Amino acid sequence: MQPDPSPSPASGRPPVGRGAKVRAAVHAATLAELVDRGYAELTVEHVAQRAGVHKTTVYRRWKDRESLITDALAEHMAMDIPVPDTGAIETDLRALARSLVQTFTSPTGQALLAAMFTDAARLPEIAAARRQVFDDRLARAEPVVARAVSRGELPRDTDPGEVLKTLAAPIYLRLLVTGDPVDEATADRAALVTLAAARAGACGRSLPPAATP
Repeated sequence: MQPDPSPSPASGRPPVGRGAKVRAAVHAATLAELVDRGYAELTVEHVAQRAGVHKTTVYRRWKDRESLITDALAEHMAMDIPVPDTGAIETDLRALARSLVQTFTSPTGQALLAAMFTDAARLPEIAAARRQVFDDRLARAEPVVARAVSRGELPRDTDPGEVLKTLAAPIYLRLLVTGDPVDEATADRAALVTLAAARAGACGRSLPPAATP
């Protein structure tokens, strides 16, 4: 098999090689293009030039722009996110919420949100990647809640997934709906509200009975 042609001289970059290095370079270039150009103007040609590879190298691994973006999104969001273990559920929840805020208020995080929730979100591949991304984040963080239950900090019936969704909900509301500022104070408030709800049994696998008047 003949080697791929070198990237165009305008890119100013040498070939990056094959295998994992190529995949990492193309993923990084895809995310950078999302930040700089947005989904609508992202092209395989621009990604290839930015990554320092020929476009045939990209097409050999990804059949089209959509599959490339889907793979880059899933890979980026499935990276080892910090899963805190501070010894207390209050500080663990705060750390998780702050990490979420930090991720999605960065330029790359903003581009990811735009790709997952605007025009690109209508594509089945992007919708599936979004589901995969959030399922993965939940699965990685659930041990934080499980440890709190085992320490007796939360009721035994606590559903880790419900706790984490309750934690994320006010952050995503601001990011995607209201446009209100999102900062560490937002994260800390979300953690406090979630902790109160979980301790009251509102995040259990079955809701507590409603109080009678």
